[in-house]
Amino acid sequence: MNREPSPNELALVCDQVKRSLGYMKTLGLKGFDCSDQRLACLDAWGKPRQKKAKPDSLDAIRADLGDCRRCRLSEKRKNLVFGQGNPNARLMFVGEAPGYEEDMQGLPFVGESGQLLTKMIQAMGLARGEVYIANVVKCRPMDNRNPAPEEMVVCLPFLERQIMAVSPLVICTLGAVATQALLGTQEGITRLRGHFHEYRGIRLMPTFHPAYLLRSPDKKRDAWEDLKKIMAVLGLAKPQAPA
Repeated sequence: MNREPSPNELALVCDQVKRSLGYMKTLGLKGFDCSDQRLACLDAWGKPRQKKAKPDSLDAIRADLGDCRRCRLSEKRKNLVFGQGNPNARLMFVGEAPGYEEDMQGLPFVGESGQLLTKMIQAMGLARGEVYIANVVKCRPMDNRNPAPEEMVVCLPFLERQIMAVSPLVICTLGAVATQALLGTQEGITRLRGHFHEYRGIRLMPTFHPAYLLRSPDKKRDAWEDLKKIMAVLGLAKPQAPA
């Protein structure tokens, strides 16, 4: 009865072929590919391939976070802000940290900045529930300061797992902090925005944070140009510019 050879059997055959070719090479025989490249290939052939690890679910990641006390941000927070949206979203927005309203409600981007972000999403022809929204850190830094490097180091692995779980087609980072955290750069947002970058095989478009756009409404046009480039990748219909 015919059957597929086991990985161990295949590895044994490949090892025997490799030894035979190596011996022929020492004899100077012609007509056989005894190159170092071919012999190296035989080292890999037949060895069991490791299965790619399946990404954790968002629920599993949230469970791992638990009542997180891994950094000082936990000391004064009211709620941990994990993330919200479609777990299979094609577009994922990443901000830097929760603000006051987010801390109160335990949800990302629900304050004034969040209202603008919602308008931006709707102008793209999407509902907020169709995208996924998260932050680099999950707890509010007091006085709306930027997260400290040691705080981001603690939280970033959880965001990275969220990204792998959602597996979006495009990531839109909002502001310098989120962009620099994911791209591992110190370049400013003005130089980084407007161009696609790559994060673990995913297209990443940096743009201005909604809070900055509220302070500098003249930059909304630039942000809109960034969003239109994302829309082109997602194949969305011609958008209407947000107010």
